[in-house]
Amino acid sequence: MSVAFRRDSDDEHLEPRFALPIPPGPNLVTARGYKLIEARHDALEAQLGTDLSDDERKAVLRDATYWRSRLTSAQVAPMPSGDTVAIGTRVTIERTDGLQTLDIVGHDESDPAIGLIAFTSPLGRALLGAEEGDEVELAGSNDLIAVVSIEASPQR
Repeated sequence: MSVAFRRDSDDEHLEPRFALPIPPGPNLVTARGYKLIEARHDALEAQLGTDLSDDERKAVLRDATYWRSRLTSAQVAPMPSGDTVAIGTRVTIERTDGLQTLDIVGHDESDPAIGLIAFTSPLGRALLGAEEGDEVELAGSNDLIAVVSIEASPQR
């Protein structure tokens, strides 16, 4: 029998919407990151209090569940000294393609396009604990990355 004759609705052929994956490990954030998570959480909770269709409510609830979890598990990382690369530091590195300045941040506030990289990213993990003048290896690359300078991030 053709599917057209036995299907009750189009919903059974929609792609499933899975819960947003929670990154493994501790949810370390900067003070700025905590405020961003809190703002996103509050906006979604407010949206849940409005009149939504069933599909809209499901989508908002899915996101709200993620952000509730992230807010309750968030731990503001200690203020970095600027002596070593840590969460909340701005580090300038030198690669074969030139200098690059990055801020090391928590997972949810990362945005590599503007130089905010998560401490859990491969580059973030390679840099953590490095000091000025150190050269670190990035997994899967033959190039060394030189740490030119480190300071507490003004965005912290």
